[in-house]
Amino acid sequence: MPPSRTDGTATRRRSVVPSRVRTVARPYIRMLPISRPALWINTIGSGVVGVWLTGELWSWTALPVLLWLTLPFNLLIYGVNDVFDQETDAANPRKGTAGGARIASHEVRRIWTAVAVTNAPFLAWFAVALPATAVLWMLVYCVVFVFYSAPPLRFKARPYLDSLSNAAYALPLVFVPLSLGAQPVWPAVVALMAWSVAKHAFDAVQDIDEDRRAGIATTAVRLGPRGTLVWCALWWTVATAGFATVSIPVAVANALIAGALLVGLYRRPDPVAARRLYPFSVAFPYVAGSVVGVQLTVAIFLGVYP
Repeated sequence: MPPSRTDGTATRRRSVVPSRVRTVARPYIRMLPISRPALWINTIGSGVVGVWLTGELWSWTALPVLLWLTLPFNLLIYGVNDVFDQETDAANPRKGTAGGARIASHEVRRIWTAVAVTNAPFLAWFAVALPATAVLWMLVYCVVFVFYSAPPLRFKARPYLDSLSNAAYALPLVFVPLSLGAQPVWPAVVALMAWSVAKHAFDAVQDIDEDRRAGIATTAVRLGPRGTLVWCALWWTVATAGFATVSIPVAVANALIAGALLVGLYRRPDPVAARRLYPFSVAFPYVAGSVVGVQLTVAIFLGVYP
C-alpha cells in the first residue's frame, strides 16, 4: 500500500530537522580547525606537566584549567591571529590546510563571539576559585597572546619580540602549580621559555616570503634563514641546559630533536625546506613530552619526586 500523506510529511519533517541542525552547528564546528587541534599540545601539554611537577599525577582542582587549555585558549590564540592576518593568510599556500586556517571576512564576528563565549566562563570561575597569583599569571598569558596578533602592540610584526613573546607558552608551568598551592619549578619554566622562543622562529622561516611581501618584519625575515638558524641554536642550547637541571633524559631528547631540525635546515636554508621540516617541528613537543611523562610518572610512583 502506498504511504499516506501523513507518513510522507513526517518523513520530510524528520529529514528537515537534521539538516537544520547541521546548518546551525556548521559555523561552530568551524571553530575547531581554527583552534588548530594539532597544536593544542603546546598548551595542554605544559599544563599537564605543570600538574606533574607538583608531585601529583592528577588533581581535580586542575581539571577546569586543563579544559581551558584545549579549545577555548587555542581559539583565543589562533582565532585572534586569523582575524588580524586575513590579508597575509590569503596569499599563504600553507593556510587553509592542516598548516592553519584561512577565514573569510564574514567569519570575524563569529570568531570574536566564540572566543568570548568559550573563555569568559573559565576566567570568571578562576577569579573566584583560584589563588590571585595564579589568576594574574593567566591574565598575562591571555594578554601576551592577544597582542601577539592584535594592534597596537602586534608582537608578530616586530622582529625579536615576535619570537620572545612566545616564551609565554611556558606560563602554564607557573599558573598550574600556583593553582594547586605549589611553587613553580623555575628552571623548567625558563627552559621551556627558551625552547618556545626558538621553536617560533624556526617555524617562521617557512613564511619568510609571504611575510616579506606583506611588509611583516618577523625575526625570520630580519635574520634570514641562516641567521635564524643561529638564533634558534642559541635558544635551544639554553633550553637544553635548563632542562638538564631538571631531567637529563629530557635534555638529551631536546638536544637530539633540535639538532636534527637545525641540521635539516642548515643543509638547505630556505622556506621550502623549512616547510618540509614543519611536520617534524610539530612532532617535537609530542616526543619530548612523552619523555617527560614517562620519567615523571615513574618517579612519582617510586616516591622519589619531588
